Amino acid sequence: MVEYVPERRYDTVFFDLYGTLVDIRTDEESPAAWEALREMLEDHSGVTFRDAATLKARFDALTSFVWAREVDLRGGNAEPDLLPVYAALAAEDTVVDPDFRDPRAVAMADVGDLTNMGPMVLPVALQLAWTFRRASTSLLRLYPGAAAMLARLREAGLTVVLVSNAQSGYTRPELRGLDLEPLFDNIVISSEVGVRKPSPRIYRIALDGVLADPGRTVMVGNDERADILGAKGAGIDGVYLRTAISPQNDPQASAHAVLSLDGPDYAGLMKYLGV
Repeated sequence: MVEYVPERRYDTVFFDLYGTLVDIRTDEESPAAWEALREMLEDHSGVTFRDAATLKARFDALTSFVWAREVDLRGGNAEPDLLPVYAALAAEDTVVDPDFRDPRAVAMADVGDLTNMGPMVLPVALQLAWTFRRASTSLLRLYPGAAAMLARLREAGLTVVLVSNAQSGYTRPELRGLDLEPLFDNIVISSEVGVRKPSPRIYRIALDGVLADPGRTVMVGNDERADILGAKGAGIDGVYLRTAISPQNDPQASAHAVLSLDGPDYAGLMKYLGV
């Protein structure tokens, strides 16, 4: 007798990262984090800021300028990559070609243009970004069972894609450190594509990347607005995980999701997906 196996509803599963697969705590206002960045600039780039507060003010000014330009060009869900801002902090360093030492011009550059400013400009920007990220992060760990769940979904023939609102200079090293990169068929990071959730555009980019049908795709995330309503705007169903770092005003269960789960309940998710 041949056992009947019901047809699966989905072929592709999108995942949010932070609060869905990874538990994280960061404090980007931490004076210690800005001091760590100030020391890295001084020790490795020869660029001196009087104190951490002065450095933070400089970074915030450059970031605000870049972000405002991107919003004007692309709308309210734009997400610029901040690696050029980190490069701009070191713009007086000798690794930057003298023709490109205007900090504002460096901050406005595309990431791909940084290599034209000198062979070490992009590596220095990456090092500075990672220095700050490490110093501002007090907790970074996979939720129990996350990696095994991702591997199981792929073994079952599902296409698994990461769709994250994040800065590439922070998130790519974290994905490598957590051994997550091989567990995805594609990775879409907002700063790399210039737009963030809840814009339907980032979901369409993710769909196009794996030639997925939105009607056969589900998004799993812990932020109702970004992950559930954003995906719905692109014709994608959503599974809502209410975790400890979901937005404070999010509901315990989302009326807009096809399934709501309490915490990172991967067993419940796999049961729903028929895996």
